[in-house]
Amino acid sequence: MRMNEHKSINESRERLEIELGEQLNALISSAHALNVKAAAKFDSSIQPAAFHIVRWLYSYGATNAAALAESTAMDRSSVSRLVKQLQALGYVKREASPNDGRGVVLSLTEYGQQKIIDALKEKESVYYERLSDWKDAELHNFIQMLRHFNGFRC
Repeated sequence: MRMNEHKSINESRERLEIELGEQLNALISSAHALNVKAAAKFDSSIQPAAFHIVRWLYSYGATNAAALAESTAMDRSSVSRLVKQLQALGYVKREASPNDGRGVVLSLTEYGQQKIIDALKEKESVYYERLSDWKDAELHNFIQMLRHFNGFRC
């Protein structure tokens, strides 16, 4: 391969990587904006970090405070404070661990589950609208590429 061809290939790849970065930034910004809207719909009086806890519990289920702190990349004191707030508002409940009566398990109340479902419907509708005219094969390929990009085996 000649030097000019090699340089052209590197420049082409660099342009593609820059374009990918721009699109990923657009996706992250869009997702963040939709999360902020969903959080406000859920309860405009709570902090986004509290909404993050609710979303995590909705997605993954009951857990203890230490695991929740680790999974959400928050310190335990922040999780404790936010859980107390969410509990006072009726979104989260604390129960004795079925495995160890001394431990505490955190989960969403029925009210918390219904509120998060309602808040996420609007967000989901935006994504469904964007995908509505995609063929099944296009959507399948997009999912596979995202899995691969995110480090999951296809």
